[in-house]
This record gives sequence, C-alpha cells and structure tokens, in this order.
Amino acid sequence: RNFATKLWNATRFAMMNGATVEGALPDLSTLNAIDRWILSRLSETISEVDLLLEQYEFARACELMYHFAWDDLCDWYLELSKESFASGDCADTKRVLGFVLDQLFRLMHPIMPFITETMWTALTGAESLVIAQWPIAHPDHIDKKAEKLIVELQEIITDVRRFRNDQGIKTSQKIPARFIAPANIQEYAGAMAFVLRLELGEITPSAHCEIGAVKIEFDLTGSIDVAAERARLEKDLATAQKDKQTAEVKLNNQGFMAKAPDSVVVEIRERLEKTTADIQRITAQLSQLPSP
Repeated sequence: RNFATKLWNATRFAMMNGATVEGALPDLSTLNAIDRWILSRLSETISEVDLLLEQYEFARACELMYHFAWDDLCDWYLELSKESFASGDCADTKRVLGFVLDQLFRLMHPIMPFITETMWTALTGAESLVIAQWPIAHPDHIDKKAEKLIVELQEIITDVRRFRNDQGIKTSQKIPARFIAPANIQEYAGAMAFVLRLELGEITPSAHCEIGAVKIEFDLTGSIDVAAERARLEKDLATAQKDKQTAEVKLNNQGFMAKAPDSVVVEIRERLEKTTADIQRITAQLSQLPSP
C-alpha cells in the first residue's frame, strides 16, 4: 500500500508540474547531472531486471524495481529536481521525468498491472500498457561520472540533515548558509539548499559541517542549541581519539607491521593522519563554543 501510494504521488507530482512523454529526449550533453544520473540508473535497472526475469529470479527483479522507484526516483531525483520546477527552468527535466515514469511503469506492469495501467494511461494518454512496447535499456545513457557526483550530493545532504537533527533544528525551519565546494558540486548548491531548507547568501557563520572537500557554513544565531552542539562535538572527538589510538597501536606493533601488506600499512598511516587532523579541528570548534 505504501509503495503504491508513493508511485501515485510521484505520478501526480509529475503531471501537476508538466512532465511529458512527447518528443525525443533532449541531447544528453545539454542535461544537468541530476537528469543524466536518473537516466543512467534507469538504463542499468532495465538491463538488470531483464536479465533476472530471463533467469526466473522474480523476487530479485521486484526488489530492483522497488528500490529504483522508491529510492532513486522518489527519494532523490524528485527532491533534487524541485528547485528546477520551482524556478521554472525545467523543460528538460519535465521530459526526463516523463520518460522515466513511462519506462518504469512498462517495466513494472507484469508485477503491478492495475495501478501501473491507470497511472501510465493518465500520464501518456495512450490506449493501454498491455500493448505498449517493453522498455529497452540504452547503453549510451550510462553515465558513471554523473552517478559519482550524485553520490557525493547524497552524502552531503545526509550529513547536513544529521547535523540539523543533532542541533534540534526543525526540518521546516530555514537557516542561512553557504557552500564552499569544488565547482562541480557548487553548481548544485541551489538544489541541495532547496532540499535542506537552507537560505544561501553571505553570512556570519557560527557553525559548519565538513564532508570531504566540501564545507557548509551556517548562521545559527538564535537557533543553535549550544549544549547539543557541544555533546555532538565531544562524541565525534571521542571517536576520533579512539580511532587514532587504534592506528597507533597497530603501527607500533612490530609483529603486525612485519606481516601486514603494504596497502594495509598505507591505509593505517592515512587513517592516523586523518584522525589527527579531525582531533585538531574538533578541538578548535569546541574552544569556540560559548561556555555552558
């Protein structure tokens, strides 16, 4: 029931925002990474489902379709695309969304015939899914570069959501922020900000998150819970100190070092460097917090 409702709401959102199945897809080179990513994931899903159906692996095929529809399409693509729809600069995204839903409903029709029939005919205006062509995977749609970028955006969004939750900030509350990131990620700062309820602009930062090479600064004046922030940082500090101690014990163990592969030794040394830097960074953040 929940899955059917999710699909129904996704279709309604698409139709309310003008998603279309008319005309050819835009040239891939003109699409943003978010649109290229969902097309890549769709093509991979179709290929994998085809193979599993041929092998009579129906349960695994269903699981793939389920996670593509719920996770990739509904939880990530639609959310990351909302800024485009809100700004009105969404002609390409309308066509991509229409194409993805059209192909997904064809793929799911043997498993969920009734609801996919209803949604597909409403979306396309065509006669019936029963006589529609089976979806075809497009190898030229596979875009590993776009997939890698979206994984990075997902990690950033997940970490910022965790940060907001740790601070006790309501999901509906907008907070001023700014992204400091490489150009390929900075290009999608607006999309991430829309999902995260952030107001981008010049700010006087009072807190920040760091995820790899990306730094997100926040102005939490009047909204930050100092006690919660201190507790979060102290927990992160304890974890970093424990990880550093573990790395040092291994590196100082002559027996372990004599037997360990070079790749493992390199990994432990890198871990030691990272945890040392984390401890310095977290300690500095703690020192900047107001006294309890």
